[in-house]
Amino acid sequence: MTAPTRTGWPPTMIRFANWLGKNADAFIALVLAITVAVLGLGVNLPDEDQITNSAILAVVGLLATAVLRDRGRRIPVEAEVRDTLRASSSTLDDLRGKMAHIEQFEDVLAGTKRALDETAVVRVISGGQVGQVLAEARRDTDRWFFKGGTGTYIRAKTLPECVAAARRERRTLLFRMEILDPTDVEVCEAYARHRRSVSDAPDATGEKWTLERTRKEAYATLLAACWHKQRFAMLDIDIGLARTMTTLRYDLAASRLVVTRDDPRGEALVVDSNKFYYSWMSAELQTSLDQARRVPVEQARLAPLDDEPTVEEVRKLFEVIGIGLAPAYTDRDVIEIIRKALRAKDPYE
Repeated sequence: MTAPTRTGWPPTMIRFANWLGKNADAFIALVLAITVAVLGLGVNLPDEDQITNSAILAVVGLLATAVLRDRGRRIPVEAEVRDTLRASSSTLDDLRGKMAHIEQFEDVLAGTKRALDETAVVRVISGGQVGQVLAEARRDTDRWFFKGGTGTYIRAKTLPECVAAARRERRTLLFRMEILDPTDVEVCEAYARHRRSVSDAPDATGEKWTLERTRKEAYATLLAACWHKQRFAMLDIDIGLARTMTTLRYDLAASRLVVTRDDPRGEALVVDSNKFYYSWMSAELQTSLDQARRVPVEQARLAPLDDEPTVEEVRKLFEVIGIGLAPAYTDRDVIEIIRKALRAKDPYE
């Protein structure tokens, strides 16, 4: 048996009383429904119709009471739900704001990390390493962009070695150059003065920088480009002539960018191709070339060059590409240009 509680009632009775208190209207409606059902079974009671009508009214009243009570209970619940939703919405807004701040902070961190990575990749090398780094850049490259003075190193190393590698592997080679305009005496004289101000002694080629040397070096680069183009059809070469000088030289290969100065013993900058500065400089070099005076290298086919070009062939070449040689140039001057074009000395050695 179940032990009685402090009120003296068994727990079962207490639970039933609590249940009856919460569901009294439904319980009464149930009793009335049973009564009406009994009457429907034919049990004879006095004033049966009056009892049935009263029972129906009582049931309807209890249903109305139940509905009102449910609505009364639902109103506070709905208000509580609305308050909860408002609080949740406010909390979500706060979370969105905090998430936005977190995303901004993450963007700052990512930008800082990227900046640190980029600065770490711009390497500084000594003059003694420049030749080796450029040799590594020439290895397996399918393109080369150059902007500088007269292109002496281009003639001596870069162009012939890149052409030889492309011919050996039977692939195309894209070559872009921007050098000084040899017909512009003022810019050539300014370049010669600049080189003499750095060092008045002969450089690694054994020559001093003068106006005539500057012009002949630039002419020789044009001759070398046309000579290689005639011997390797898959060489896509474009040349622009600048009327302003630069103290820097830019060599951009598929793997890296190398920035040097006129002094081969000086330091140089190296930027790998997967860094944003490389793509910036690639666009900058192309834009600068587009603004320079273009040399119609494709017209060189109208002036064929032998393996050892003659003076007449060279004069005809410069005539068809629209770059006139200096009127005072003798055959000896043209022979010197040929020598510089095909047997240039490496300024880094």
